[in-house]
Amino acid sequence: MIYVLLFTSVFIGYLLALILKVKEVKTLSIYLAFSGAFLLALTIFELLPEVYKGPTESIGVYIISGILLQIVLEFFSQGAEHGHVHVHEYTNSFPWLLFISLSIHALLEGVPITENNNLLIGIMVHKIPIALILSVFFIKANYKKTTILLFLFLFGLMTPLGNWLSNNFEITQNYHREITAVAIGVFFHVSTTILFESSKNHQFNVSKMSAVILAIIIAYFL
Repeated sequence: MIYVLLFTSVFIGYLLALILKVKEVKTLSIYLAFSGAFLLALTIFELLPEVYKGPTESIGVYIISGILLQIVLEFFSQGAEHGHVHVHEYTNSFPWLLFISLSIHALLEGVPITENNNLLIGIMVHKIPIALILSVFFIKANYKKTTILLFLFLFGLMTPLGNWLSNNFEITQNYHREITAVAIGVFFHVSTTILFESSKNHQFNVSKMSAVILAIIIAYFL
């Protein structure tokens, strides 16, 4: 069921792009702010205590490594993980650099998901608007429908694959805490970037602030 939900969340985003016909991605900024705050809160409330249960000397290094890894990935993805896609960077051929960078990000997302935490909900809340934004930009860039669907299909497989790898290989189980710490760094970078970018020109926005507070409250009581 976890794998199905993770996979279908990507196509929910695609279907919403077709149904809503969003012309300006910035109209999603409130929902992006909610998703960023929700993911950040779940990371702090659930994942951080988990990785600090054992020896903590090197955990900070892994978290910082995750932040640095995400910075490198965004050099190739142009920030698609938090709602930025620059269509002019790609031709109508399959966007391999974007796919590879997003796939590494998505694989790491799957590792910390367990039945003992609520990260599955956080990842779904994060994935739906990102898939929606990717779909909107690809449609506006006149990508072939087959290319869009192939991209989303393969991208949708990555997070379930990451979770499956973490549960079925001895090496990923032995280093689960360290890999989770790297994922925490990735989540920190992506979620805080979403929150910073949601405040245009650093102006206070009541709607976005309300969405952020609501996301944190929901994450706390899950």
